[in-house]
Amino acid sequence: MPLAKDLLHPSLEEEKRTCKLKRLVQSPNSYFMDVKCPGCYKITTVFSHAQTVVLCVGCSTVLCQPTGGKARLTEGTYILVIHKFIVPQDGGYLAISHCEAERDS
Repeated sequence: MPLAKDLLHPSLEEEKRTCKLKRLVQSPNSYFMDVKCPGCYKITTVFSHAQTVVLCVGCSTVLCQPTGGKARLTEGTYILVIHKFIVPQDGGYLAISHCEAERDS
């Protein structure tokens, strides 16, 4: 009796839904992001699952607030680059960058 799904080549949707430890190649769910302050336009690196309030270095405005999981960005802040580190099959680290986005809600 053949298997219903391929265990060696799971789809991206299946990999995202599984626990970070039970994936074919273990990879974290967290990432670092460069956040631009709306007041003074300085860039601060923020961890995605920050557990403390992150303030701007220049003008001391609140950039993100902690929640139960991921940190919530305040309105008007810009995410410049998100660095998500994944481990390819050769064992090295690979950084994936996303484009600029604005947090509106």
